[in-house]
Amino acid sequence: MESLELTRNIGIMAHIDAGKTTTTERILYYTGKNYKIGEVHDGAATMDYMEQEQERGITITSAATTVFWKKDDNTYKINIIDTPGHVDFTVEVERSLRVLDGAVALFCAVGGVEPQSETVWRQANKYAVPRISYVNKMDRMGADYFDVIKQISTKLGANPIPLQIPIGAEDTFRGIVDLVENKAYEWDEESNGAIVREIPIPEDLIDTVNEYRLKLIEGVAEEREDLLEKYIEDENSITTSDIISAIREATISLKITPVLCGSSFRNKGVQRLLDAVAMYLPSPLDKPAIVGTNPKNDKEEERKPNADEPFAGLIFKITTDPFVGKLAFFRVYSGTLKAGSYVWNATSGRKERVSRIFEMHANKQTAIEEITAGNIGVLIGMKDMVTGTTICDEQHPIVLESIQFPEPVISIAVEPKTQDDIDKLANSLQKLAEEDPTFRVNTSEETGQTIISGMGELHLDILLDRIRREFHVACNSGNPIVSYREALKDTVTHHEIYKKQTGGKGQFAELEFEISPADEGTKGLQFVNEVKGGNLTKEFVQAAQRGFEKAMSNGPLLGYPVLNAKIVLKDGSYHSVDSDEMSFEICANKAFKAAAKKTSPTLLEPIMKAEIITPDEYLGNVTGDLNRRRAVVENISAKVGLQHIKVKVPLAEMFGYITNLRSLTSGRGNMSMEFSNYAEPPANILKDLLSKWKLF
Repeated sequence: MESLELTRNIGIMAHIDAGKTTTTERILYYTGKNYKIGEVHDGAATMDYMEQEQERGITITSAATTVFWKKDDNTYKINIIDTPGHVDFTVEVERSLRVLDGAVALFCAVGGVEPQSETVWRQANKYAVPRISYVNKMDRMGADYFDVIKQISTKLGANPIPLQIPIGAEDTFRGIVDLVENKAYEWDEESNGAIVREIPIPEDLIDTVNEYRLKLIEGVAEEREDLLEKYIEDENSITTSDIISAIREATISLKITPVLCGSSFRNKGVQRLLDAVAMYLPSPLDKPAIVGTNPKNDKEEERKPNADEPFAGLIFKITTDPFVGKLAFFRVYSGTLKAGSYVWNATSGRKERVSRIFEMHANKQTAIEEITAGNIGVLIGMKDMVTGTTICDEQHPIVLESIQFPEPVISIAVEPKTQDDIDKLANSLQKLAEEDPTFRVNTSEETGQTIISGMGELHLDILLDRIRREFHVACNSGNPIVSYREALKDTVTHHEIYKKQTGGKGQFAELEFEISPADEGTKGLQFVNEVKGGNLTKEFVQAAQRGFEKAMSNGPLLGYPVLNAKIVLKDGSYHSVDSDEMSFEICANKAFKAAAKKTSPTLLEPIMKAEIITPDEYLGNVTGDLNRRRAVVENISAKVGLQHIKVKVPLAEMFGYITNLRSLTSGRGNMSMEFSNYAEPPANILKDLLSKWKLF
């Protein structure tokens, strides 16, 4: 239990380009995990191990590692997950935060609180994850530490408490003043920042340091009654350890977020950040026991972070390794899991064997014999698993709350370049969909296309690149074909005779009917039988109805399904020998196609119901762009600095829209979309559509 007290499960999260991976690389260097610093711009960062990450200089998938850090005679075990900053890979942040105890939120000293910073902050709030803020890039032109603190308060609604004051800024940034210890430090550049020297507090900072240290002590005293009494009696009687314990309590209870600063690229500030992780972020013991449901009786149960409790864990990520197969990243909430033992898969309701357990360092695995409560590891051997699967002790089953993922917002069509690759493409898409819950694959029944959906164009671009490189499948991609419908506009009467003589028994059917648009609210075929007397038997009427229904799947204009139609069967006749059900089905099919052409048919396009969320300042640009896309704005409502726009818009105008929205709103806009109805397009659009098919 003592080692669990010294365990930290943390994530590093931020907007793109705030320096998450660079900071993680420095952590690996200072903790002795790496002997050389890997740089993102050289494509040599340990945690960015995918080819696409190295080429593009961005993080695409969250990577896990474990380091050890000595602080005050204690050695802390820190499990770190480095997450992507791009909004297209927000799933990686979501699933990581679900299983972490604490987080380090990075902010660029120049950019401050950027759009994706807001998203990851909201995600951390959702899972009640305590966090430390680290203002990086203090060496950059335009760096402003105090402005970033102000933004954390105003834009994120947080309570930032600075624990450090920077010494210098931009190219003169050389160290920090620690407000808790009331001491100043600078980093030795020749040793890559490994040597940290204590220096006197610079004269020009003494007033600022005194002001912020007093604020810190007053804030700390307010949080605890015993410290408040101490402060009232003698403000100098509050010790450094008093301040540290009070900051820790307030951080874990989400009342404050301590703020530190540095320049990871210049090797300044990272060791103090590691100290802060050890001092202020929670251990698994500081978090409440995990709550789940017993599948046998549907009652709530809890599991404490104790190695002796029944085993319970949650799989939060699945990846495929070319050598060992499917890897499942999981967090152990209680108990102990040994390699080679059996677990109960609570999601599928089956017993499965865990053949091996690993500790991860980026894409390298180290085999371990067992893993205990409070740790993060990787297992192989289980067959039936998806992200969010609960694994537990068979004798004490529990189902933990799964992970909720955002719905995909963009779709494209894919096809293999050669017929030989059809199966390979299907297999690769299935494997990628298992890994990534925000990636969906389906086949359009009407167009036969394979449609893939994801969180953005970059997301799908990366996945297509992986299909080509990892699975060696050459494929083409493009916009999916819009699934139009056809509609009948006029009412006509039609008479059809179907006769076929082939020497023996022939085929004969005669039908007379009225065809028109269906009554309002009717979908498909509205069939009315008005045949009097015994002109047609019940079986022949039913066969004719089936023929009309089949004919509606292939409209008279461009071959799209007919949305609805009303058929009033007036009369008909049959031959006692040659007529059968097949004859009437064929007759009705042919009759519908001939009659539908006379009803002035038209095309209908799918209309989507969309909700767009944008910050206030971009409202004009967004609505102007929507108008150009033939959108009809139904409602605009304001909610805390954001505008919610509800529109109806043709699907054909929305391909690539999410990317356009993000560029219009500096990445801060978002959208959800669902099908609403079909409607006739304006005359000019209809003319264009028909002329494309050379039918106008």
